[in-house]
Amino acid sequence: MIYDVEIHDPGPYGEFMKQVKPLVERMGGKYLARGGAHEVLEGDWQPTRIVLFEFPDMDSARALFTSDAYAPLKELRRTCSTGHVVIVEGV
Repeated sequence: MIYDVEIHDPGPYGEFMKQVKPLVERMGGKYLARGGAHEVLEGDWQPTRIVLFEFPDMDSARALFTSDAYAPLKELRRTCSTGHVVIVEGV
């Protein structure tokens, strides 16, 4: 799962981060990158903050994103940030 997130209000976003981490882990995910330095090498994509997760499979990532437990956190995230989320099958 890949997030490209632009944070508009760091206070509530910090609360989102604190609450979402245990849920991600409970759903089988782990953070691989969380807002570190990045560099665009080609194209016109201008990501703001990249968050990269690893899940056992696409169904697990989708299960987190559509879960009842994540719904209130998703709403919180949307009040203080905008972004894009994709899931991609990997190796």
